[in-house]
Amino acid sequence: MRQRAVYLIIAFFIVGCKKPYNPPVINSPNSYLVVDGVINSGSDSTIIKLSRTVNLSSSTTVNPVIGGVLAVESDQNTIYPLQELGGGKYGIAGLTLDSTRKYRLKIQAAGEQYLSDFVPVVNAPPIDTVSFDIHTNGIQLNVSTHDPQNKTHYYRWDYGETWVFHSNYLSGYYSNGDTVIERNPGNEVYQCWGSDTSSNIVIGSSATLSKDVISNNPVIFVPSSSEKLGSKYSILVKEYGLTGDSYNFWKALKSSSEELGGIFDPQPTQIASNIHSLTHPSEPVIGYVSAGRVTSKRIFITNNQLPGWVPALVYKDCPIDSLYLHYYGPGATVPINQENEYFNVNPKFALIPLQAIVVVTHFGSTIVGHTGTSRECADCTIRGSNKQPAFWK
Repeated sequence: MRQRAVYLIIAFFIVGCKKPYNPPVINSPNSYLVVDGVINSGSDSTIIKLSRTVNLSSSTTVNPVIGGVLAVESDQNTIYPLQELGGGKYGIAGLTLDSTRKYRLKIQAAGEQYLSDFVPVVNAPPIDTVSFDIHTNGIQLNVSTHDPQNKTHYYRWDYGETWVFHSNYLSGYYSNGDTVIERNPGNEVYQCWGSDTSSNIVIGSSATLSKDVISNNPVIFVPSSSEKLGSKYSILVKEYGLTGDSYNFWKALKSSSEELGGIFDPQPTQIASNIHSLTHPSEPVIGYVSAGRVTSKRIFITNNQLPGWVPALVYKDCPIDSLYLHYYGPGATVPINQENEYFNVNPKFALIPLQAIVVVTHFGSTIVGHTGTSRECADCTIRGSNKQPAFWK
């Protein structure tokens, strides 16, 4: 009995003495530069995105670098200045660079200077196929490529997804802030296009193979319950050729960001970047600059190519109500205009009119009100764009 009491006292102190532990990294004041992009040696634009890291405890997740000055520089001192595009992005139209030279990136941001190492041009070969395999719970998208010159060996891919989706209700009317009027063609908010970009690191290597061939390398898995597969889905896969050093960078970054979690998983290590701070040489910079022609391939998948999956319900609470131009409340002798209260006041947050409520008499028909619902249930532009992309077919 006495031994049990001792155990209880020890347990009390162990539990009672617990204090929240916040590792120093969570509230670290340091903010490191993040460089994302590739020097495109071909006819497509070079886009470099600059941002800074944020504390884990911060409510801010995006910290773009504004007002930077960027340029691509060749090993013959030729300078190609980039233009600021907004949102931390900087770009220049197709450079069509000499693939026998080396290039680096110069960055000036917030009074600090950064410089990448010179890197060779590695041109990616054309993508052979972007394909998909149907599984019981979704589709696996894959990419295949090969280099007939047997020179590339190291690859990275990223992707952009686009899909059609619909609002829960079709809205035939809208408020101009004063009156409910019928929608014109081009102002529909029932069908929209959603989009998303890479959320995982996709790399591949043929260095240990006799031929430079990559076959069915996994890109992304889309679950059968995803809204993306409800109507029509498209994916654009871009391919980058890498040097061995840049491949090792992306491989280490992939391991650190996607494969950690168990005691037998690879442990975190500092990932070597080829970008350096000239102002503060000991300051880490996150990213790796590479150069080369980027190739791409797009495919479309329609729902009639799939097993008839039903996407998970997106709209879970979408009631509709009838609102009248002249409404008499219980015991009221003077009518109120319900539409002004719910449709025409603060249209950004107001209900959306769906269909007209029409009274038919011997002398004709008259609109006496409209049915309406919440904007989330009838306006697809809250989650996407109602403008069809130029590449859509």
